[in-house]
Amino acid sequence: MAQAIKPAPTLDDAQIERNIDAADRISVATQWQLMWWRFRKHQLAMVSGVIILLFYTVALFADFFAYSDPFTSSAQLSLLPPQPIHFFDEGRFRPHVYAITGRRDPVTFRRVYQPDPDIKLPVRLFVKGYPYKLFGFIPADRHIIGVEGGRAEDSIFLLGTDLNGRDLWSRLMLSTRISMTIGLVGVILSLFLGVLLGGLSGLYGGVVDNVIQRVIEIVRSIPTIPLWMGLAAALPRDWSITRIYFAITIILSLIGWTVMARVVRGRFLSLREEDFVTAAELAGASQMRIIFRHMVPSFLSHIIAATTLAIPAMIISETSLSFLGLGLRPPAVSWGVLLQQAQNIQAVALSPWLLYPVVPVVVAVLAFNFLGDGLRDAADPYG
Repeated sequence: MAQAIKPAPTLDDAQIERNIDAADRISVATQWQLMWWRFRKHQLAMVSGVIILLFYTVALFADFFAYSDPFTSSAQLSLLPPQPIHFFDEGRFRPHVYAITGRRDPVTFRRVYQPDPDIKLPVRLFVKGYPYKLFGFIPADRHIIGVEGGRAEDSIFLLGTDLNGRDLWSRLMLSTRISMTIGLVGVILSLFLGVLLGGLSGLYGGVVDNVIQRVIEIVRSIPTIPLWMGLAAALPRDWSITRIYFAITIILSLIGWTVMARVVRGRFLSLREEDFVTAAELAGASQMRIIFRHMVPSFLSHIIAATTLAIPAMIISETSLSFLGLGLRPPAVSWGVLLQQAQNIQAVALSPWLLYPVVPVVVAVLAFNFLGDGLRDAADPYG
C-alpha cells in the first residue's frame, strides 16, 4: 500500500518576516558587527573572555584584593598551611578563622602549627589593612577581606605562607599584575614591530624584503630557550625592578615579532596590487599612511586573533625565565618568581601549597587560547 506523501512544512508570516529582517541586518552590518554576532555563538570563547577580564581586574586592583603586605616576612609564620574559613558558629552565619599557634618540632626542627578553637577571629569585608596607592597615586587602606586582630599571627592565610612567612594569596594577587601586564606590553611591542617590518617587507619587496626575511630566518633558527636565557642573563644584577621589568619585556618582544611579520607580509603581498592601494599612492599618501591607515584595517580582525594567541606565549616565557632565576628576581613578584621555591621536590612534598601559582598560569594560558580560537573563527564572518 502506497504511503501518503506528507506536505512540506510551510513557514508562517511571522517566521518569514523574521528571516527577512535577519537577512537585512546581515546585508547592512559592518565587519565588526558580523564578527561580534559570530563570536557570541562561541560559548567557550565568551567564558574565556570573562575569565581574562577577571584576571585584568585583579591586576588593576591587586592591592585591594591582597589583604596582607606581600613583602612583610615573619619567621614565626614560615610555611604555614592554608587556613580554612569557618562560615557558621553555633548555627549562625559568622565567618571566622581560628588563631594559629606554632612551635618548633624538636625532632624535625620544622615549625608545627595548630589552630586554637578558643580564639575565633571574625572575617570581615572591606576592612582596613596595610596602606597602598590605588592606581599608583590614590592613597587607600581598604582591602576586600580581612580579620579583626592586632598580632601578625591573628590574620587570615587562604593559601598559606612561603618560606619567609609571607602571605601567598597576597603575593599571588600582586604577581598577577606583573605577569599579565608583561605579556600584554610585550605583545603590543612585538605587534608593532611585526606589522611595521612585515608591512615594509610585503609592500616594497626586492632588497628590503630579502633583508627582513633573512633577519627573520636568523632569529627563528636560534633555539628559543637558550636565546632567552642568554639575553636575560646579560642583564646587570644591580638593576632595579622597574628596569629589569622593561628589559624583559623588550627582550620578549624582540624575539616574538617574527611570526606576526610573516603573517603581515603575506597579507600585504596580496593587497598591494589592490585598487585602493594604488589610489592612495596616486593621491600622494606616504608609505606609513598606506600601511597603517589603508592596509592594516583590512585584516585587523586577523591581527587581533593572532595577538590574542601570542599573549600566552609571552606569559609562559616570562614565567619560565623567572622560574629559572634568569628573568624577574626578588623582590619583584611574578608567577615565575613565586614558583622558584617549588623547584625543590622535597619542599613541594612537605609544602604542596607552594605550587598554587601554577593554577593561574594554566588558567590564563588556556583562556587566552580559547579566546583566540573564538576570535579566529569569528574573524571571517562570511565564512
